[in-house]
Amino acid sequence: MLLSLSTASFAGGLLTNTNNHIAFNRSFAREGAIGIDGVYYNPAGVAFLPKGWHLSMNIQNVYQTRTIASGMTVPALQGTPYYQPFKLNGGNADGVKTFKGKASVPILPSVQAALNYDNWGFQAGFSLIGGGGKCEFGNGLPSFERQVAMAPALLAQMGMTSETPGYGVDMYMKGTQYVFGTQFGVTYKFNEHLSVYAGMRFNYIWNKYEGNITNISASIGGQDERLYDYFGLKSKEYLSQASAYSALAAATEDPATKAQLEAAAKQYGAGAEKMSAAQQVVSDRYLDCTQNGWGITPIMGIDYRTGKFNFGARLEFTNHLNIENNTKRDDTGMFGDGVNTPNDLPGIVAVGAQYSVLPNVRLLASYHYYFDKDAKMANGKQKYLSRNTQEYLAGVEWDVTKNILVSCGGQRTSYGLGDGKYLTDLSFVTSSYSVGFGTKFKIAKNASVNLAYFWTTYEHFDKSYTQQMSAGTTNVDVQCSDRFTRTNKVLGAGIDIDF
Repeated sequence: MLLSLSTASFAGGLLTNTNNHIAFNRSFAREGAIGIDGVYYNPAGVAFLPKGWHLSMNIQNVYQTRTIASGMTVPALQGTPYYQPFKLNGGNADGVKTFKGKASVPILPSVQAALNYDNWGFQAGFSLIGGGGKCEFGNGLPSFERQVAMAPALLAQMGMTSETPGYGVDMYMKGTQYVFGTQFGVTYKFNEHLSVYAGMRFNYIWNKYEGNITNISASIGGQDERLYDYFGLKSKEYLSQASAYSALAAATEDPATKAQLEAAAKQYGAGAEKMSAAQQVVSDRYLDCTQNGWGITPIMGIDYRTGKFNFGARLEFTNHLNIENNTKRDDTGMFGDGVNTPNDLPGIVAVGAQYSVLPNVRLLASYHYYFDKDAKMANGKQKYLSRNTQEYLAGVEWDVTKNILVSCGGQRTSYGLGDGKYLTDLSFVTSSYSVGFGTKFKIAKNASVNLAYFWTTYEHFDKSYTQQMSAGTTNVDVQCSDRFTRTNKVLGAGIDIDF
């Protein structure tokens, strides 16, 4: 097992980014709002903007961390130094070791545009619907290290013991994922109360995974040995011994002595094969794989205005698509060149409302429901979800003056993670709370700037399971534990222009 990477989604469902405009970052609940950001959130509501062109350009800076605190215990080795192997390479007193990854997106762009006539309107938008950056684990992941952590116990079984057992390994992985979404649609306004929308989004996925596991080492006889070199040297020594005994056997006439020498030659030959096989197991491994695929998401929307209320709704259908591997090197056997795997984008039902408490104060509320269990994923892992993702959003906007608006909002994201089988250290999310605030102010008669900042507080998710691992010629049960959590911070700015 070597490499893979989760989708680096920053807000939204398991595979979906919803922070596609700065207005979302400062107030969150946008499905009931009327604005150019509605090209994504409430496309039917955009029909109620004035006649003419409307354009919005946004950039965001995103920073995330992903933390996994992992442990492993080998019950069969209780009472030995190998009972909690992570202790032998940086684990704490409880045998738990922390692995941290960093993901950053210096520039996350989005563009929305709309042209309204009396009743008809036309829209286009571009954003990163999923992913959008790089995630690096400079010290690898626990699923990598668990395989290596068994090395000291295996060496002891082979008679290569040490009074100070330990191991080391250089691990690195970097994953990059982009889901580019280009959206087109048409609105029709029946009257001053009701409008509808029909459109589609073309999605293009581009992923790249790079990583390596190198320089596996362990303490043998008190010396730190690079195992690939050590096993290679031992293999040569045994071959040399086998050759020497074979030569002596050939030159000996006494049958008993000859048999003993031949047996010794055979024994050393078998030892050489064993060392050579062990050398291959600890050899350096690399991965360089790019994946791509595309698909289309049909979208429908409706908006209804009455009195102080505005109601909006959007339906996105599940986009069924595959991604294909373009593999330059794969020492893992996991990313065969040309292999296709499912990578569906889940459908979404999003509804929202806006209520004008005062002429200059508005309350907003939204609800998102994602069809994650209908979105096929590699190895069918969507089946492990106990239910679909749900989000609850609320916000408030206050027009301080006719030129300055301030707002804030919050979001609760609740995943149906079940017993945790869906989660791995290669791909994980946890339920969360997000809070954001910001402002919008006019810089010209027809232009306004949006500024916002939001952060997300993620819950911890604890997962415990039994994994069977190799211990020499036998398999042993290993008790594993993972505690998953993340952090997320987003700063954004944008400009809205009317023509």
